[in-house]
Amino acid sequence: MALFGGVIYYSSTLLADCYHTGDPAAGSRNHSYVEAVRTILGGAKVKFCGVIQYANLVGITIGYTIAASISFHAITRANCFHNKGHHDACHSSSTPYMIGFGAARMVFSQIPNFDQIRWLSVVASVMSFTYSGIGLGLGIAQTDDNGGFRGTLTGIAIAGVTVMQKLWRILQALGNITFAYTIKSPPPSEAAVMKKATALSVATTTAFYVMCGCMGYAAFGNDAPDNLLTGFGFYEPFWLVDVANGAIVVHLVGAYQVFCQPIFAFVERWAAARWPESGFVTRELGVGPFALSALRLVWRSGFVCLTTLVVMAMPSFGAIVGLMGALSFWPLTVYFPVEMYMKQRAVARGGARWLCLKALTGTCLVVSVAATVGSIAGMVGAFKVFRPFGG
Repeated sequence: MALFGGVIYYSSTLLADCYHTGDPAAGSRNHSYVEAVRTILGGAKVKFCGVIQYANLVGITIGYTIAASISFHAITRANCFHNKGHHDACHSSSTPYMIGFGAARMVFSQIPNFDQIRWLSVVASVMSFTYSGIGLGLGIAQTDDNGGFRGTLTGIAIAGVTVMQKLWRILQALGNITFAYTIKSPPPSEAAVMKKATALSVATTTAFYVMCGCMGYAAFGNDAPDNLLTGFGFYEPFWLVDVANGAIVVHLVGAYQVFCQPIFAFVERWAAARWPESGFVTRELGVGPFALSALRLVWRSGFVCLTTLVVMAMPSFGAIVGLMGALSFWPLTVYFPVEMYMKQRAVARGGARWLCLKALTGTCLVVSVAATVGSIAGMVGAFKVFRPFGG
């Protein structure tokens, strides 16, 4: 986690230096990731970047839907365990929660510029600290109740799994970490401010990732669940587990909309340019915070329905998250920032700096490929016991 935190911080500083094209202080501004790639690199790399970025955004929306529905479902199960005892199966389908989350997203998707609402970031930050803090606190409390740390330095012994299964799990875990650290499009702010903000955010998130991961493993050892708050490593106090999972749901409802906005905007801009005279595309009806148009109503609702159906057919949140992280980490987090920086700063080919940057790119490519293989293996294994649309 520390290594990935270092990589994402360094590549983010390179990307920040590409906010201006040409002169680092007075050059023309690039207000999006793809725009920076277009003005600095150009050519086929622009299309490659756009495909990867939008595919990553779609994957994130799918991952967020899975995570939110799992947390929503966990609230019901936590209450059931509290009332009926921890040995009761308390089994129920997660499908209604997926549909409920999809319905909420369908409503919010009709609000224009939802990602620009000022208080949204504040709510997201509060929710993040809430569920992370609760998970960390419960891990510490459980470790104290155990009277010491559980787990081993090398994790699950080979006697419990095959060598290949252990390898796949390690590689899938790399994919999960890369997903957590995948870089997003830079906001329209100056490079120095962006670097300071990145340093603070990466340091904070890495500290929480490390503490939660370490204390979760210390509390449960090799029996640690895939998700400490939804895998019922903790049963009590059930209301505190409910608060944490509720915070996750609230956070992801807003986060889903933020990550959907670039997809929505791309399709709607294309439609407006293609059919500028069409009332279906351009005519809007304002209703409170909503700005309804036939295109927006049909397209955005259809997108939400499609991603919800995909979620119902998908197993294993960890494997899916690992796959998304593995596929997007190298191109978005490392390759494009490095390539843009080298061209922007005219880094001499064959020089020490050029060789170091190329080595970083090559190493991260190997990690991404390995994590992709591990995540695919995890999904294949999950599909063997998973019944699509079965909840």
